[in-house]
Amino acid sequence: MKIGIVNDAPIAVEALRRTLLQRPGHEIIWIAEEGKRAIELCAWQTPDLILMDLIMPVLDGVSATRHIMAHTPCAILIVTGDVGANVSAVYDAMAHGAIDAIDTPSTLIGYPRNDVNSLLSKIDSIEKLLNQRQSTPEHSVPAPAAESAVATNTAATPVYSKKPVLSPPDSKYLIAIGASAGGPAALAVLLSQLPADFPAALVVVQHVDAQFASGMADWLGSQSAMPVRLAKAGDSPTPGCVLLAGTDDHLRLTRPFQLGYTEQPSGYPYRPSIDVFFQSVVELWAGKAVGVLLTGMGRDGAIGLKAMRDKGYYTIAQDQKSSAVYGMPKAAASLNAADAILPVNQIAGKLVSIINKR
Repeated sequence: MKIGIVNDAPIAVEALRRTLLQRPGHEIIWIAEEGKRAIELCAWQTPDLILMDLIMPVLDGVSATRHIMAHTPCAILIVTGDVGANVSAVYDAMAHGAIDAIDTPSTLIGYPRNDVNSLLSKIDSIEKLLNQRQSTPEHSVPAPAAESAVATNTAATPVYSKKPVLSPPDSKYLIAIGASAGGPAALAVLLSQLPADFPAALVVVQHVDAQFASGMADWLGSQSAMPVRLAKAGDSPTPGCVLLAGTDDHLRLTRPFQLGYTEQPSGYPYRPSIDVFFQSVVELWAGKAVGVLLTGMGRDGAIGLKAMRDKGYYTIAQDQKSSAVYGMPKAAASLNAADAILPVNQIAGKLVSIINKR
């Protein structure tokens, strides 16, 4: 892979350089000392992957990530001295399309908790995602006629002019949501527009390292009228609470109304996998369901969304204009997996309409 490094600390740059030397297939094509220079270099030569620091002079990593993903998009992995001390900035960067975050490796810095192999493992996973994205068909199926006019309007108009009248809670109605790069921001928009008494259960699979999952649940909860917490093995999805996949294992249904985690399939580059969860809904959910696939790199969730549609469940994919990374929704569109292709700010209203028609 062709890799760009954005970091103002020479010792960190050298640590990254030595780490990448352990994979002969990786080539460092440029190094930037701050975000503004990274934007210029990315426009000149867009790499396959950028290793982006957060705290830098002139322009920080969050602002650089936002600009790059809007103008010269590519895979971005946040690599910073202490992820735990910069959690808010990490979520901001992921909201703008960064794939993941990890501490700077300890090649030279000397912190035992930092692991060179962990960084290489993340880069290997991203390379698999990029390879799968390149094999995804470039064409996409247009939105269904009934939805296409709506899908072209991406203005941030409110979903409700007044509080909606909702049906009674239904523990047998499930909203299954998958998201990846750019997902935190998309999920915040969607959840913020659902009322506290939304009568269906919601389960979210967001590609995120397990160490960030708890903080992400707290952050999404601050954006939502409903509580958001990590799903635990044995939990049953219930209305009024959003359950978020919380480990590096795959969240799935193990019984008709019960969640669990599994290591298998172990070879998936996506952990937790949206496809695994969607497929388990098709196989085991004993009620009605809606599948929603949001922004993300690669194609995870596309096949599962198609399986949900084939079973008769209503399915929604985020549109290109409102997606930070139009990978997973594009793959779903190419499979004709979505009943509706919508801007993210109109998905909540659609869900309310669907639930009220049950």
